[in-house]
Order: sequence, then C-alpha cells, then structure tokens
Amino acid sequence: MKQPWIENAKTDWWFILSPPFLVLLIIFFFQTQIQELENTYSFYTWLFLIVFVDVAHVYSTLFKTYFIKGEVQKRKLLYIGVPVISWGIGIFLFQWGSLTFWSILALVAVFHFIRQQYGFMRIYARFEPNNWSKKIDEVAVYAATIYPMLYWFKTPRAFSWFVNNEFDWLQRLPDYLSSITVIYFGILILWFFKTIFETVKTGKFNIPKTMLIIGTYLSWYFGIVYFNNDLLFTFLNVISHGIPYIALIYIREIKQRDSNKLNRLLIFKSLMGIFLFIGVLVGFAFLEEFLWETLVWNEHFSLNLNISENLLQFLVPLLVVPQLTHYLLDGFIWRKPKKVG
Repeated sequence: MKQPWIENAKTDWWFILSPPFLVLLIIFFFQTQIQELENTYSFYTWLFLIVFVDVAHVYSTLFKTYFIKGEVQKRKLLYIGVPVISWGIGIFLFQWGSLTFWSILALVAVFHFIRQQYGFMRIYARFEPNNWSKKIDEVAVYAATIYPMLYWFKTPRAFSWFVNNEFDWLQRLPDYLSSITVIYFGILILWFFKTIFETVKTGKFNIPKTMLIIGTYLSWYFGIVYFNNDLLFTFLNVISHGIPYIALIYIREIKQRDSNKLNRLLIFKSLMGIFLFIGVLVGFAFLEEFLWETLVWNEHFSLNLNISENLLQFLVPLLVVPQLTHYLLDGFIWRKPKKVG
C-alpha cells in the first residue's frame, strides 16, 4: 500500500507523528529529572516550551495567509475582519471579568487543539473512501481529545490552560465521569478491532493515520488524565501540538509550493531558509511574550510599568489578537474549495 505521507516517511515521522511518542519516552525515563528541572530552571522551560514552540506556532500561520502575495487581497474581508473581530470579542468578554475572558479563550483553544488532530487524521485518510471505517476513525480522534477535557472539568488538575480556576465553573455539571469513561474505552476498543479487521480484510495498513490516532490517545490521556503535573502537561501538550503544525506549514506552504508562485517566500526554500523560517517565528513569539511580561504578567521579568485596570481591559484583548486570530483563521484556511459542476 502506498502510504499517504504529507512529505515522506522520514519527515512525517520525525516532525508530525513522533512528538507525542518521544515526549512520553522522555517523561517515563526522566520524570524525576524533568520535575527538578522545572524547580531549578523554570525560566528556561517557559522560554523553550511556551515562547519558542507554543507562541511561535501561532505565527507560522502567517506563512499561509498574510505573507502570501495576493492572499489578503483575495480574501480581504476575512484577513482584516478576523483580527478586528477578535479584539472586539476580547474587549466584550473582558467586561465580564478576567476569569470569564480567560475561560472562554481556553475553551476556544481546546476546540482548536481538538480540530487540529481531526485535521491531521483527515489529511492522512485523504485517499480513503468516506465509509464506516473513516467514521470510526473520526469518532476515535474526538474521543481521544474530548474525554480528557471532560475528565479535567470534573476532576481538579494541578495545571491550567491559561489561568488558575478557568474551568472551575464546569464542575457544577452533573457527574458524568463513570459514563464517559465506559464510552471512551469502548470507542478505543472498537477502533482497535476495526483497524485489525480492516487490515486483515484488505491487506492495507495506513501507517501515518494509525500512528496519528495512537499518538493523540497517548498525549491527551497521559498529559491530562494520568499525570497531574503542570510541566508534564505543558511538555506533552505544547510539543505534540506546536511542532507538527509548524512542520505542516513549512512542508505545505513553502517546500511543496510551486517555486514560480512563491515570490517573497522563495527565500525560505533552502537549508538556510529553514533557520530563517524558525527565526521569524521565534522573533515574533519573543516580541509578543516580551509585551505580555512587561505589560501584564511581570512573572519572568518586569519593567515595573504600572498599567491601569482601565487600560488593561483594552490591552489584554489586543495582545490576545494574534492567538485568537490563529484559532479563528484555522477554521477557514484549511478548507478545500468546493468543486464547481
């Protein structure tokens, strides 16, 4: 069977499929050392995981949107409207309190993370017919991601998505843990035997799709349910989400794009271009986090600026615009145009 790689087996494995497996191996072998690392070098773990990966992957969207010549002109309403709407939504939500603001943003982020795994699954299943087998794959991906979040909502965790207590209001929901746990493992078992049955019957085995689904189950279950540790959650969550997204952008939007149409992005299509690509992402990410740290958080470094509460209700939503724009645009930019006729 010809495998539906995005680039090739080696690239897909190392940059898209392997992150959750490699991170889990590191955690199981060096769990104690990792936790000691957080206590001793918290600034550097924040710098690498949050700035260089999590925030950086947000700006990789630029290479599929605003950096493409003519793209903004072609969809001007979308690319101008989404950032403006994002700021407006942020200002509105902040009027209800910062906790409400961060809680809603966290739910939007969770939805984005879930949809990314679904999107990768669809890419690797792009040559398969839309039959019962693909439906089970889709259900499996959603179960792998939604169950850990529902578990988190009802079981207090030692970590947060953005701020403390962001999901506390969801603990008022009826107790559903027993029921959804049965459903979760039921879907996992169904998917497992479906995959075996399909492989035996057809003699075909979709390696990247299967590894993607297994990696999703492992990273979300161990990151949220099994371990109850802030750094371990961040390590699994950020690496498993950010690295594959950045790799997909580079492969699809730079490496595989027709050189005659690259224009300003042609400079990134080389070995040195890869480092330049990463440098652009890290540069934007560091600038954003510098603004967050000096204007809002004051956790890792501070300029002792006294920002008034009145200004914060406009400033915080403004700083969130890149992230929220990334979440919202992702719902549009990966859609294939409908065939006419």
